[in-house]
Amino acid sequence: MGRFHRHDDGTVHSHSHDDVAGHSRDGEQGHSHSHDDGVGHSHGDGADHAHSHPHGEEPSQWVGDHSGYGTEVERVEVLERIFSENDAAAAANRAAFDAAGVTAVNIMSSPGAGKTTLLAATLKALRQRAEASGGARVRAGIVEGDIETAIDADRLRGLADQVALLNTGNGFGGECHLDAPMVARALRDLDLEALDLLLIENVGNLVCPAEFDVGAHRKAMVFSVTEGEDKPLKYPVMFKVVEAVVVNKVDLLPYLDFDSGAFLANLAAVNPTARVISASAKTGVGIDEWLDWLTASENQPAGLAANLTA
Repeated sequence: MGRFHRHDDGTVHSHSHDDVAGHSRDGEQGHSHSHDDGVGHSHGDGADHAHSHPHGEEPSQWVGDHSGYGTEVERVEVLERIFSENDAAAAANRAAFDAAGVTAVNIMSSPGAGKTTLLAATLKALRQRAEASGGARVRAGIVEGDIETAIDADRLRGLADQVALLNTGNGFGGECHLDAPMVARALRDLDLEALDLLLIENVGNLVCPAEFDVGAHRKAMVFSVTEGEDKPLKYPVMFKVVEAVVVNKVDLLPYLDFDSGAFLANLAAVNPTARVISASAKTGVGIDEWLDWLTASENQPAGLAANLTA
């Protein structure tokens, strides 16, 4: 059967044994085996044996190679089951939003890109727009996702009509994303009938949140100019799945070597249809354009409350 072990130099190798009894452990009977490179190694049992790296590569080159585990079929089946169950929950969430006439937007970004600051500015601007126009106010709710703490949720309380907090810290290190069952749990703390717009602030991460449908009608991401223009190429899935990219912290551009042209070219290479909104949540630049995108009638599900159109 296949075994993995680690040597004093930190390298990990796999080899085969005919039975469990042949494996030396704490004074048990030693074992011998052979590998392709012919390099001998000595263990506590005094046995010398040789090892080879998969595909003839050094360990640093095959860290992401799971072929040695022999679990490809099981892994695919587990992932398919996870995503199937998630998609069913997402469909149920979306049906609940539609029934209540609520537009749900999944907002994603890396940590520190400015999602919460942008949401605070968004909520303030929605109220100011209603006051200035004399129209009905957009009733906005927040689902706040964080691994730990209520810091961001507390920042938004009093600005949003309703806030539901999701901490994902249970388990090994905490979940790096929100999924549909988590959002379904948050919906139990909200009165959807009393909302027009639900903004879901996902956990800060440029990978996992893009892979899970939470039932939102629209997906947007907040990208900070401090992150570098190469990010669409390094994290293409996130940039591919969103309809809008809010390029935040543009007030810092005079102090950075950020190449805006290169960023737009990289973004177009992975998602040529994404709406790009240049913004500064701190100064208010771009907030009106962002509100226009959020509330545009063509972005809303059928039956949305009429007061969402600005």
